[in-house]
Amino acid sequence: METKTALKALAALGHESRLAAFRALVQAGPEGLAVGELRESLDLPPATLTAHLNVLRACALVSDQREGRVIRVRANYLQMNGLIGYLTENCCGGVASCAPAPSCKPTKKAAP
Repeated sequence: METKTALKALAALGHESRLAAFRALVQAGPEGLAVGELRESLDLPPATLTAHLNVLRACALVSDQREGRVIRVRANYLQMNGLIGYLTENCCGGVASCAPAPSCKPTKKAAP
């Protein structure tokens, strides 16, 4: 990841509501959440959530997909892992005892 891209992502996550939205989407897994579900869980006005999601989309931390009348938003795990890798690539000056956290690889949730 380039420094410019990392700075843009970090700036996007530097807002409490955007960070909360991104964390909720990461926790939701690859299925993501419908915008309405995300809005309700964060208790944000629709226009405010839309503005926050636009910032997260602009730095590729989230993507969305229309499913009929519903828009489903998903975390971009590849971009998230790239940011984590960028932040930890020189962790502890390369000392073997200091290892960065493994990449997040979400799996589909088991059917009930």
